Amino acid sequence: MIEGGQVYERAWNDGVRRHCPEQPGHLMSWVSLSPWERASANAVYETVRSIVEAGGTEGLSRVQKGRFVTLLRIAQVHRHLSSPRESIVADWEELPAWQRETNADIFEHIEDLILGAR
Repeated sequence: MIEGGQVYERAWNDGVRRHCPEQPGHLMSWVSLSPWERASANAVYETVRSIVEAGGTEGLSRVQKGRFVTLLRIAQVHRHLSSPRESIVADWEELPAWQRETNADIFEHIEDLILGAR
């Protein structure tokens, strides 16, 4: 059985390949992630899963979905790192377009898995 964070990681990698193919350095390998990064990915997945299961996410815009993932990720970084680099806690407006699109993809991937299972 795979962890929820692995679903997050797969969606991240798919988004990087789709929206930023010229920078493969942004691809993640689950086995090479640090324990805090795995815990963060699992927490983001579980939170998105919970909100999707609660219902109503179909009414959210793609931007709202991406912002939600961004905020969850920022909170997890602050939870695990005492002095994170500014680049990894950048707010939505400060993210490059490829990363905003990838974060929205992550939400929609999880949403599709949950709603498709019903």
